[in-house]
Amino acid sequence: MKSINLAAIDLNLLVAFEALLEQRSVTQAAERLQVGQPAMSASLNRLRILFEDELFVRLGRQMQPTLKAQAIAPGILAALQQIRQTVTASRIFEPATSDRTFAIGSSDYTSLVLVPSLLEFSCQTAPSVNFHMIGYEKDSVGELLEQGVVEVALGVFPNPPRQTVWEPIFTERFVGIARQGHPSLKHGTMDLETFASLSHALTTLRRDSMGEIDKALNEQKIARRIALTTPHMLILPCAIASSDLVAAVPHRLALRMSDIYHWSYLNFQSKLNPGPFQWYGAN
Repeated sequence: MKSINLAAIDLNLLVAFEALLEQRSVTQAAERLQVGQPAMSASLNRLRILFEDELFVRLGRQMQPTLKAQAIAPGILAALQQIRQTVTASRIFEPATSDRTFAIGSSDYTSLVLVPSLLEFSCQTAPSVNFHMIGYEKDSVGELLEQGVVEVALGVFPNPPRQTVWEPIFTERFVGIARQGHPSLKHGTMDLETFASLSHALTTLRRDSMGEIDKALNEQKIARRIALTTPHMLILPCAIASSDLVAAVPHRLALRMSDIYHWSYLNFQSKLNPGPFQWYGAN
């Protein structure tokens, strides 16, 4: 018997076969696997070519398995179950004794906010566990997760990658930062028009110059000048303190930086959708 080259077969097709067998619907199978209906239809077409059979035919409102599909189903389901059991068994985690290294996709902001508490908790419960922090571009996070380059990605994902499990950690808001003595800060206040007219610094993990503040400004038909774009949020304290640039940054970052750099707190109210600003003056 001629052996089959498994490297030439996308084994994800077997998962698609399982979903179609259980759901009897391309649409419902796509929803279960969190993929689009066109992608599921494409998988079905590839399965038909692979097995040289229709596999599922529409009868009424359901896709019914053909005789060949019924014949191969037990073997495919058993193989997938065996794989799942093997993977589950290999992932038994004993925190107190594990020396596992976890690869975590993270920006400098999420690292600054979360890693200190993570390390404190780890030292108490999993003293030999290691963490490998990896920077990423947001558009590539799905690929990094699918390829196993990172096991967890920290960040804001309006459209989470498919086939991922996501969990909210905390909510955040923006605050403003400007240098002490900035000429546009008068008694710790600044109106929206003045804010938008200044030169801004923007931190973004994408190679663009559009942030959440820009979206809020655009709703009011206001644009701002982005004079500095950087993927590194920790450059902002020095950049702001040595220039007349201003920036909108996450509140937790400003709090951490105020402790380190002794920024002063300034009140500020604006009409931006993200809510009232608080201003921190950088020395």
